[in-house]
Amino acid sequence: MFEASAAAVTLDSEQFTHTATMPLYNAEISAGSLLTLESKRVAALLLTAPDEATWWHAIEVDNILQKKTPASARRQATLIRKRLNTLDTQAWKVLVEREHEVVTQLILVAAVKHSQLLGDFMLNVYAQRQRSLEHALAPSDWHDFLTECVHRDPAVANWSASTRAKLFQVIVRILAEAKYLASASSMKLTPQSLHPEVRRYLRDHEETYVLDCLERAK
Repeated sequence: MFEASAAAVTLDSEQFTHTATMPLYNAEISAGSLLTLESKRVAALLLTAPDEATWWHAIEVDNILQKKTPASARRQATLIRKRLNTLDTQAWKVLVEREHEVVTQLILVAAVKHSQLLGDFMLNVYAQRQRSLEHALAPSDWHDFLTECVHRDPAVANWSASTRAKLFQVIVRILAEAKYLASASSMKLTPQSLHPEVRRYLRDHEETYVLDCLERAK
């Protein structure tokens, strides 16, 4: 178990606050891939409607994510909460109760809703590769994609080379974990069909962009 830090709680709570001035793209996704098991645990915690003190006690003291350091626990908990807060309590219950396929796809939905960088990559690169009858992604795809991103969000130009490399690594790992790639090493395209329940959830919530990202990539 970890000892909670009041200063850390304040800092991460401030980082969690969403503002209308956020850029189109951000590098927050670099904090972790799908984190399926951890996301299920966070979903269960969110269903209890914890206040901030209870939240950080579960993350830092009870160490429900089973991380080696408080910093790692805070970083991943913050990422997962931001992702899951793009969903509703109905989806949280599904994450806690349903089988692996549904859970994985719903976490991917949350990841796309949280990160337009991931969504646009699936929509503009993965799907285009497939339409071109290519069998795998290529490292050059990432460079070309980021060049396009700079036109939409000039702040991307300020990302360091290490940040850019880390983001590509994480996005490839996410696609492999969601089975859209055969593996992170081969980057071979293996398009997936959405589970009917996940597709229905997205249609019921009019999530056209997310559907386009996930359905066109098949």
